[in-house]
Amino acid sequence: MVRSFRILVALVIIITSYCSFDVSQGGGGGNNQLRVGFYGGSCPNAEAIIRGVVSEAAASDPNNAPILLRLHFHDCFVEGCDGSILIDNRSETDERRAFGHQGVRGFDIIDKAKAQLEGVCPGVVSCADIVAMAARDAVFLAKGPWYEVETGRRDGMVSNIRLADNMPDVGDSIHKLKAKFFEKGLTDKDLVLLSSAHTIGTTACFFMNDRLYHFPAGIGGADPSINPSFMPELKNTCPEKGDVNARIPIDHGSEKTFDNQILQNIRSGFAVLQSDARLYQDPSTRSVVDSYFGLLSPFFGPSFEADFAASMVKMGRIGVLTGELGTIRRVCSSF
Repeated sequence: MVRSFRILVALVIIITSYCSFDVSQGGGGGNNQLRVGFYGGSCPNAEAIIRGVVSEAAASDPNNAPILLRLHFHDCFVEGCDGSILIDNRSETDERRAFGHQGVRGFDIIDKAKAQLEGVCPGVVSCADIVAMAARDAVFLAKGPWYEVETGRRDGMVSNIRLADNMPDVGDSIHKLKAKFFEKGLTDKDLVLLSSAHTIGTTACFFMNDRLYHFPAGIGGADPSINPSFMPELKNTCPEKGDVNARIPIDHGSEKTFDNQILQNIRSGFAVLQSDARLYQDPSTRSVVDSYFGLLSPFFGPSFEADFAASMVKMGRIGVLTGELGTIRRVCSSF
C-alpha cells in the first residue's frame, strides 16, 4: 500500500510539473492553436520548401542566416508574430520603415518561399509562419540548434510605423530592455538568450559611434566597459569620421558560427553592442550569462543551445493570430 501511495504521489508531481512548464512557456497569449506539424495534412512539403529556399540563400551569402533571424525578432516585437513587418505599400507609414527596423532585410527570401508555396498549396501557409520557420532553418545552417517550430499563425491586417516605436534599441538601459521584454511576456533569461542571437551577423558602425566617441551620449569619450585591448580594433574599423555604413562583426572572433562565444565576449568586455554589454551590468542578467560558464557547466550546467531554442519558441508565441483571426496573405508584402 505504501508503494502504491508513493507511485501516486510521483504521478501527481510529474503532472503538476508538466502543467507548470506548459504555463511558463506562454509568452503572449493567443497561442492555444499553435502546434508542431500544423501543415502536415494541408501542405506536407511546406517546411521542406522553406528549408530549401533558406539553404540556397545562405549558400549564396552567409549573412542571410543572421538576416532571417533578425527579421523574425523584429516582426514579433511589434504587434506579435503576424508578418506585419513584411508589408510594403510604398508608403512612409509602413511598419518596415520604422527607425527601429533600420537595416532589417530578408524580405526577398520570404517572398521567394511564399511564391513557391503558393504554387503547391495556394492560400494555405501564412507569411508569419514562413518567417518563423526560416529563422529556425537559418540558425541550424549557422551550426546552431535544431528545434521544432509551432505553426498555425495567421497574418495580421495592420502595418503601421507608429506601432514600432517601442522596439528594443542598442542604446536602451538594461532596465528599459528588461521592461520591454517583460511587456512581451519574456523573462530576464529570455533577454539574455535572445540577445545571444548576435552570435552571428554584423552591425553598422552607425550603432557604434556614440559608444566609441560620445559616451555617455553628448559628453565624449569611450564606454569604459570596453576591454582596453579591444578598443584599437573597434576604432580602426569604425573611425570617428568614417563610413557609418561600414560593417563590423557583432560576435568578436566567432561571427559566422552560432555558439555561446557572444556570452563569453560579454563577460570579458569584448561585447560590440552597448545593449549586449549591459547584460553584464545587472545582477539578474549577469547571473544568466555566468550560468553557462561554471566549472562544471559542460557536464551539469544548463544547455545554451536548448535554452536558446526554448526562448525562440516562446518568442514565436507573442501576440499570434490563430483560428478565425487574421488572414492568409497570397503575397507577403501586400494585404
